[in-house]
Amino acid sequence: MDDPSGVFRGRLRAVDGNGGDGERLWHVTVTVAGPAVCPDEVRAGLERLGLDHPFLMSGRYAADRAEVRYWEEAPDVHDALAMALRLWGEHRITAGLPAWSIVGLEVVDRETYRRRGHTAPLVSPGVRPF
Repeated sequence: MDDPSGVFRGRLRAVDGNGGDGERLWHVTVTVAGPAVCPDEVRAGLERLGLDHPFLMSGRYAADRAEVRYWEEAPDVHDALAMALRLWGEHRITAGLPAWSIVGLEVVDRETYRRRGHTAPLVSPGVRPF
């Protein structure tokens, strides 16, 4: 659709050949790191992030780093990556997360995740130390 006015700048959704939504599931791992803070604060922030971002499946943490794993629904890897890159920053204030930077990011499709030998449950839920 042409949109010279720029009104429709929202995310476009892919449609498959059957007229359905072209969304796919992507397994995302985001690793962040920064100056050390109290590990209890990191744990509490990750728990709040799980409430803010309902697809958060698991989190691991230490005083100077954290890792979150979750499933994202997106039409392609580019959209899944873009959403993953925004996750920490967009929820940092509301979840009370440390002002850390992303130091690692992995996004793989469901088939690749399973080929690596992962079986149900797809990730262990909850927040725990490294």
